[in-house]
Amino acid sequence: MTTVAAYAAPAPKAPLERTTIERRAVREFDVLIDIKFAGICHSDIHQAQEGWGEAIFPMVPGHEIAGVVTEVGPGVTKFAVGDRVGVGCMVDSCRECENCKDGREQYCVKGNVPTYNGIGKDGEPTYGGYAQKVVVDENFVVRIPDGLSLDVAAPLLCAGITLYSPLRRFGAGPGKKVAIVGLGGLGHMGVKIADALGAEVTVLSQSLRKQEDGLRLGAAHYYATSDPKTFEELAGTFDLIVSTVSAPLDFNAYLSLLKTEGTLANVGAPEEPISLNLFSVIGGGKTLAGSMIGGIAETQEMLDFCAEHGLGAEIELIRGDQINEAYERVQASDVRYRFVIDTATI
Repeated sequence: MTTVAAYAAPAPKAPLERTTIERRAVREFDVLIDIKFAGICHSDIHQAQEGWGEAIFPMVPGHEIAGVVTEVGPGVTKFAVGDRVGVGCMVDSCRECENCKDGREQYCVKGNVPTYNGIGKDGEPTYGGYAQKVVVDENFVVRIPDGLSLDVAAPLLCAGITLYSPLRRFGAGPGKKVAIVGLGGLGHMGVKIADALGAEVTVLSQSLRKQEDGLRLGAAHYYATSDPKTFEELAGTFDLIVSTVSAPLDFNAYLSLLKTEGTLANVGAPEEPISLNLFSVIGGGKTLAGSMIGGIAETQEMLDFCAEHGLGAEIELIRGDQINEAYERVQASDVRYRFVIDTATI
């Protein structure tokens, strides 16, 4: 066992506090990672505040982890000491079900083991990346290419793969019109990735406040959804819309923006149920879809793609003692576009 410094939420809705946690000893197929940077995802806040249901406390959030391997178990073949690596939203799965064997561990039939707020196969709670070290099975670790700095790579382990997966699955590419709803931590990576895939990208945001950023990041068009004329003007425009928003939207209005047989893919996870008129889907043969991160192989593919195209997250680097302030700012949409913790300050 190794004792490491971390920041944890001691109880639901409580401010995070500096503490220490125990990491397990390195097993046969484990790697010990010296965490260098950890991104702050909006889902960290949802879980620390029990917005998605009962959670496990104390909670050490963080599933956007970038660091360096400092020790490997005797059976490890994929990594060596000194390798630059990342860990995303899961650290294990059953590995036996159809989805796991198909490289879709995120949809493990028995449920994947989340990087934090979960219970591992050893019966112990999992603790995330707001810490200085983590021990993870090599099969749930990915390699960060040399072309990506670790600080801007960290958010790719959730924000990057969460957008890459539906964009690839639903055919974003040359000749396709793609809209990204929301220009935040997720959405800004969606713009970059969709543009790099060759699609014509439009940002749909509440206001035009971030228009300059959206166009700089790769969008060809930018519209305010608070303007009713937007929905009139863009009716029937898009092949694919990816919504990154965690608040309930008027899905009937957004579905009206799709072409015939277009897809609205949802990666934002509102805490409340949504209302939907099924004629919004039936008329035009449209698809309302969901998507959750990606498998390990697809996450590696995403990192290689981002390195090839020079895509990292737009970040604001913070100290450990700024995490609570960062949570408040995320909730106020006051970050451009991802807070990343320098874990040396924990």
